[in-house]
Order: sequence, then structure tokens, then C-alpha cells
Amino acid sequence: MKKSYSNIGGIGLVFILTAVCGNIKAQTKTVTGTVTVGENQSPLSGVVVSQEGSDQVTLTNSKGIYQLEITGENSTLLFRHPQYAEKKITANGKTVINLKLDQKEQSIEEVVLNAGYYKVKERESTGSIAKVSAKDIENQPVTNVLSAAQGRMAGVSITQNSGVPGGGFDVQIRGRNSLRNLSNSEIDGNQPLYVIDGVPVGGSMTSLYSASILPTKNINPLNSINPNDIESIEILKDADATAIYGSRGANGVVLVTTKHGKNKRLAFNITTNYGLSRVASKMKMMNTVQYLDMRRQAYLNDGISNYPANAYDINGVWDQSRDTDWSKVLMGNTASSYSTQFSLSGGSETTSFLLSLGHSEQTTVFRDDFRYRTNTLNSNISHRSKDNRFQLNVSNIFSKIDNNLVRQDISRQAYLLAPNSPQLYNADGSLNWENNTYTNPVAMYNSTYSNDNLQFITNINTEYEIINHLKLKLNGGINYNTFEEWALQPNTIYNPATATGQSSAYSRTSKNNQNRFSYILEPQVEWSLKKTKHEITLLAGTSIQNETNRSGSLVGVGFDSNLFMTNISAAKTRTVGDQINSEYRYAALFGRINYQFDKKYFINVTGRRDGSSRFGPQKRFVNFGAVGAAWIISNENFLKDSGWLSFAKLRGSFGTAGSDNIGDYQFLDNYTTSTLIYNNVTGLLPARLFNPDYSWEKTTKLETALELSFLKNRINFTGAWYRNRSSNQLVGIQLPTVTGFSSVLANLDATVENRGFEFELSAKPLSGRDFMWQTDFNISFPKNKLLSFPGLQGSTYANRYVIGESTSIVKLYQYEGIDPATGLYRFKDFNGDGKISSPNDNQIIGNIDVQYFGGWSNTIRYKNWDMSFLFQFVKQDNFNYNRNMLIAGSQSNQPLEVLNVWSATNPNGAYMPYTTGANGTKSALHTYFQSSTESISDASFIRLKNLQIGYSIPLQSDVLRSVKIYLQGQNLLTITNYYGIDPEFVTAGYLPPLRTYSFGAQINF
Repeated sequence: MKKSYSNIGGIGLVFILTAVCGNIKAQTKTVTGTVTVGENQSPLSGVVVSQEGSDQVTLTNSKGIYQLEITGENSTLLFRHPQYAEKKITANGKTVINLKLDQKEQSIEEVVLNAGYYKVKERESTGSIAKVSAKDIENQPVTNVLSAAQGRMAGVSITQNSGVPGGGFDVQIRGRNSLRNLSNSEIDGNQPLYVIDGVPVGGSMTSLYSASILPTKNINPLNSINPNDIESIEILKDADATAIYGSRGANGVVLVTTKHGKNKRLAFNITTNYGLSRVASKMKMMNTVQYLDMRRQAYLNDGISNYPANAYDINGVWDQSRDTDWSKVLMGNTASSYSTQFSLSGGSETTSFLLSLGHSEQTTVFRDDFRYRTNTLNSNISHRSKDNRFQLNVSNIFSKIDNNLVRQDISRQAYLLAPNSPQLYNADGSLNWENNTYTNPVAMYNSTYSNDNLQFITNINTEYEIINHLKLKLNGGINYNTFEEWALQPNTIYNPATATGQSSAYSRTSKNNQNRFSYILEPQVEWSLKKTKHEITLLAGTSIQNETNRSGSLVGVGFDSNLFMTNISAAKTRTVGDQINSEYRYAALFGRINYQFDKKYFINVTGRRDGSSRFGPQKRFVNFGAVGAAWIISNENFLKDSGWLSFAKLRGSFGTAGSDNIGDYQFLDNYTTSTLIYNNVTGLLPARLFNPDYSWEKTTKLETALELSFLKNRINFTGAWYRNRSSNQLVGIQLPTVTGFSSVLANLDATVENRGFEFELSAKPLSGRDFMWQTDFNISFPKNKLLSFPGLQGSTYANRYVIGESTSIVKLYQYEGIDPATGLYRFKDFNGDGKISSPNDNQIIGNIDVQYFGGWSNTIRYKNWDMSFLFQFVKQDNFNYNRNMLIAGSQSNQPLEVLNVWSATNPNGAYMPYTTGANGTKSALHTYFQSSTESISDASFIRLKNLQIGYSIPLQSDVLRSVKIYLQGQNLLTITNYYGIDPEFVTAGYLPPLRTYSFGAQINF
């Protein structure tokens, strides 16, 4: 019987298992579908599709198609992609599920910041790091990404130095810390450190011959990077962020990260645009009738009844019916620009690559044959092992820039030429010299300045996790930069009736070469441990950098023909300039300790010991360090369940950073070769005195900040207060003239303070499937002050600085109007000696620092349309047109404002009666007027910096993934009361920024 029951039981078990398995099989099915993105429903590859609570997983292919085995009738499918928002879909018995993923909206918890030697989530950051991403800077009609970043970051002031392509930028990160600036030193001690893909690229290349066309003579290192190749720019500002860079972080650090390959499928992208540019701002000048009335009145005031022979504009030699707006003629041309970029990217699950090729050209408003060309090649390959223990990233940037310009900016001539000046060209197309009565401004077009800049940057970054939580890292890179410039001054720039204009024997060619090669190696070790509520990360490393600079110049004068001018060996007289080889060596040990508890409390300690060859043997090493802390208040129990407060963090930092940006061999006796030869011996001239005892400039930084997010991160606010104090200033200490030197470089116990407030506000008032609006606003209130300067009153700096005032002040004469008895300018006589003189009477302090600045940007999307715009604003006083205006009544045109001249019938006139310059008293008073309180006025402005409108074309194509066309404008509108050419750029004699309109397209395959 037992056997019989046993058989029956076995048969029953079989039936039960069969039924269960049949039921499971009935509930197992295959789900397929297509995942797309964007309004044009482009297929998306690499989407991870899985069943919630199951280990079933698959990926979408290149056409966005997936296939997944699921169980259960009401199973939930998860769709995940790193660049798009995750979605959950309940199957509800469906076997085909198609869906569209939306672009991921990163909150503060997800944004990752590049801090140089490490990455940190913005949520957990203890330092101050400003970030601009690719979506803010790509596709803009600019040659340098800094132009696209203006107005987008709190505490970062970026000023464009010229509207000429290839010009430089003044970048100030929380003010000027050093007394060494371009006005009193060969090397500006306030430049930030530029790091591109982990490779420090040094400062700007300094030109020898471009001063008359490129202000400050500097070639910015970011000129060599195509803005469309940049993934992000991070600016390190406070001590916590910059101290790990030690001696090079005092003025902030600019970290540039280029794009990497991301897609697993092969993708080919084309970006192209074409733009037209014109001068954005012009002054209204006198017409011929007004100008000639001024000139006649000037001679009448000077008591001259017979016009001199050289007064061609008024004595009848020049046509007095001619009326030319020279600003339209000389700088009113339309400059064109175009750029094209091709990129190829792809890879597998563990390896990705990107290859990008770009070309751009831009002409000038002077003439079409002056042209700026850039060619860039960017490549990147990234690989990781399947277990993620090994990672390797290699990037290369190759760029070639050719800049051909007129040697001298003639925009100032556009405002000075008399409106009845003769025409520029004769009927046969030759230059018109009007019978030797006219200096033709476009003769300068025959004189050119050109430079060729070739740069190669390569970086390798690798890490390997040898055991759990312990990683070995290596960052290394090479930067090679070669710079060649030519300045050609043929005799054709002179009137052919003069001796210098008759023969190429007076032609002159100048050539300068610079080469920079540097390498850096940074081995590192990182250990991390996470246990319960505790998490600690330790980083230690060393940095070894070597930089070699070589430069040399040649000058040739006198050629048999101007055709030989680019061959200096054909010159009759050849002068060889100094051939200079310099080497910079730098070594450092650095470390970081980061501790966090319960995701609420964070402490970050960084330190660095630096050694630099730019100091004497006993002063080469110094320590820098900082501590930063943060408290995420919103993670506390009493705020965790708050519905309106999404995030709240209080953070602060304190520490030191330094600067060795003083140039090489400054502590040694330096000599230059003499141009004079005695007894067949070339002499040496002492150029700098020996001083091995000076040391580092140090900047102590203090900051506290509050970060808040409301309504599920739809509103975000950051407020920060900072104070930087820079001491041990490296300046020229005054010496008695009997030493043969006016000064010697040494440390001065002077202290400069920069303090201020920064506020950032971002919000997403509307966020829907078809309509989205995001707005961002930032404003900064910087304050610069000289706290101490021992012996200031007895030094040569007494007329430049005042303790308790900004280091950017100017000393002015106090203008007191026009004397109604004499019609002459009056100025306050401070010392009561009965005369106006410097430094006794220029006692009024004029502050040309920025009072506040910022930007307001908006991005609006409606279905396939998107629009973005940025307003930049600055509140400041600065030099106006009076600063460089020639005396009213001389043979130079004047703004319409000069028509408001003083007279007995116009006692409120702004300018004293006209004079030709023959009146010595009036000429002297005009010189004081140029340096008086009337030369500084409000230079505030609000500028529509950028406007872009784009449209994504709906596609039904297996080849094209997306096509977007866009219109864009740059510097479209400026609202200002400034009396001058442009309120942003007040340096006289240079082209102001241009207004640009461009059209472009992005095509993705």
C-alpha cells in the first residue's frame, strides 16, 4: 500500500509542478518598443531597460529599439539613461511600449564640479566654485570663450580689451590682489592660473610689436580653444578651492574641461555659422559747418586774422563743402565671420572616443584682407575596465592661429580727422596726399602686424584601484606653444614726397619668435572609507613641472625692394635682439583630507608645500593651506519634512594661497646687450639688481556663504561674503639715482584687501512638457582697499596710492568751472602757492573700480522653439572722452558736446572758449582739464550681451538624428549715459567691441 500511495503522491507532485510552470509561462512575455528624445522623436541608444524587482535588463540599440522578457501582468518597467530623466511605465498587459525621455534637470544634488585634483558634488562642496557649462557658451560667434562667459559668474569680472579679433581679456576673480599691474610692471601679478584638461598652460604670450593694435600686448591662452569644444569652465575662487594650487592660486584658477565622447553609438555632428559684425557704439561728431565755425572762432579768440599756411582745413586749400563721417569710412565696414566644426564620437560599453575638427575665419571692420584664422583639432579617448578598477583618459588639443592685422589701430583717427579732410584715394586708386597737405590715415593699411600661434596640449589621466578603496592616480601633460610675429613698415606708409616715403631704403621689418615647452607629472594616491554614517577621503600627491621659454628678435632696415621685406637677410642694416633662454622649475607636495558625517557635516582640509625657481635659494619653499566646512541644514530632522525648503547649506573657508607670477631670474643680476660697439667689443648693460631675499606674495582668504533651494529645487539662492588680504607685496623699492637704478624688486609690507558680497538666484518658474522657462541672476559688490603701505608718502608711489582707498584710484585736479571774468578753466589751488601743479594740487581721489556688476540670463523653450538671452550690467565710474580729447579749436574734430562752449551769452557752457593751441595759458589749462574731476564720470551700462533663437526641425529619418537652426546676436544693445566711445572699454585709440549677427545650424547624424 505504501508503494501505491507513494506513486500516487509522485504523480500528484508532477501535476502540481506542471501547473505552476504553465502558469509562470503564461505570465512571462516579451515587451518591445522604441525610446526617443526631443520633439523630433530622435531614437536614443544606450537606454537601460529593466523590470523593477527583477534581474532582467537590456539596452536600446542604435535605432532606439529594445526587447525585454518580463513576468507578471502589471510589471513596472524602468527606463534609465545618464543624460535623461528616469521613467517608470506599468505594462498593464501591453507587449509594445514606446516612450519619449525628457532631458534630465540636474538639481544641486546631481551637479558635479571640477575642483582640479578631485571632483565634488555641488551639494557637498565646501568651497566657492563658479561653473559655466557647454549649453551656455557653445555656438556663440566669438573667438575666445571668455567673451561668452561675461556676465554669467558672480565674482568674476571679464573685460574685453578690443574689438579686433585676437585681442586680450582682463580677468579679475574677486579683485586685484597685487600692486604689480600692467601700468607699472612688465608682468601683471593679477592674472589667474589657466588649467586646460589638467595641464597648466602658463600666462598669456606677450607680444613685442602689437601694442598699437592689441591693448596690453597679451595673447590670451584660451584663444587656442574652439568654444564648441569646451564642456565646462570652472572658476575656483575661495581658499578652500584654490589652496590646493598653492603658489599659483592667489588670483583664482580657471579650469577648462573639453568634451569627451559619450555615445555608445557612432555619431557625426556638424556645426556651422556665418556672422556679420559692425562697430557697436559711435560718438556723434561735428559736421563740416560746425567744425569750421569752431576753427574760425578759435583763430578769432587767439587774435589771428590771417590763417596760417598749414591750416589747410580752413584757409581754402581743402574743399570746405566736403562733409565726411570718418567713423563710417574708417571703421564702418562690415566684418564677416564663419566657422565650421565636424565631430565624430562613439565607442562601446567601456571605451569612448571623440574627434573634433574646427575652422573659423573673421575679417575686420578696417578692411577685408585683414583676417583672423583658427584651425583646431581636438581628440579624446576614454577607457575603463569592466570592473571599473582601471580608468584611462587621453586628450589632445592642437590649434593653429594666424592673425593678420593693420599694424596700428586707426579708429582714433576716425574721431580726430576734420570732416572736410580730402578723400582717401585718387581716381586711379592710389593714395591721396592732397599735394602734401594731408596725412592719409589708410596709408597705415600698408603696414601690417601678423602673428602665427601654434599650440599643442596633451593630457593623460589614469587611475587604478589596487585594493578596495585605495587608488593610484597619475596626471601628466605637455604644453607646447610656438609664437611668431612680424611687424612690417614699408616706406609706402609715408608721403612719397618726403625722403622716407621715396625709397624702400627706409622700410623696416621686425620679427620676434617665442617658444614655450612645459611638462607636468602629478602622481597621486587616494584612499576612501565609508562606514555607517562616516565617510573619509584622503588624497596625497606631488607635482613636478618644468617650463622652458626661448625668444629672440630680429630687425631689418633698408631693402632694395619691399618685396624682400619678409627676408630680413636682405636688409641693409640688421639688428639682432636678445636671444633669451629661460627655465622655470616648480615642485610641490599637496594633500587633501575630506570628512563627512551623516551627509550633514563636511570638513575639507587642503595643504601644499611649493618650491619655485623664481626665488632665491633660501626663499624657494613655502607652505599654503586651507580649511573649509559645510553644514547641510536641510538634512536635520527638524527640516527634513519641510515641503517648501528643498536644500539648505551653510559653508565657510579660511586659508592662504600665493603667487610666483613675477617672471624668471628676477632675483639675479640681469644684463642686456648694448647696441653700441667699442673697439669691436659688444658691451653689456646692467638691467636688474641682485636680490635673493625676496619671497612669495601671500593672499589670506576668508569666506562664508549660504545656499538655499525651495519648492523641489525650482528656486535656488546663494549668498556669499568674502575677504582676501594680500601682503608681502613684490614691488619696485625706490633707490637713489646714483645707484644707476630707479628701484629694486623686493617685498614690501603693504597689504591690499578685497572684500565683497556675491548673490546668485536661479529659478524655473515654468517647467512643462511643451513649455519651459529658466532664469538666472547674479550680482557682485566688490570693494578694493589699500590697508597699509610703509613709507608711502616719501616714495614714488605717493601719487598713485592712498592708504584706505582703492589701488585703482587716480589723483585729479578739482575742477571749479569757468572763470566768468576770463573765460578760463579754474582748478582748486590746494597748497595756496598761486599756481596749479602736480603733486601739490591733484588731491582729489577718483575711484575707477567697479561698484557692482552681474548678469541676468533666461532660457525659454516652447515645443521645437527655444530662445535665450543674457543682459550684462556694470555700475562704475571711469575715464570719459575729456581724458584724451585734444584741445577744442585745434585741427581735430570734436564731439557735438563741445558745441556747448562758454561765452558771455552762454555762462553755463562746459568748455572754455576755443583756441588753436597757440595760447599757452589755455593749452596748459586744457592739460589740467584732462586730469581733472571732469575727466571721470558715470560709465555704467546695461548690455544685451547675447540673444539666440533656435528651432529644432522635426525629422522622420533613419540617418539624421536632429537638425537645429538658430539666429544669434552679440552686443546687440547698450543702455548707458557714458560720454565716450564705449563704457566697457575706455582705453583710447583702440577699436571698441563689435555688434554681431550670426546664423547657424547644428546637424547630428
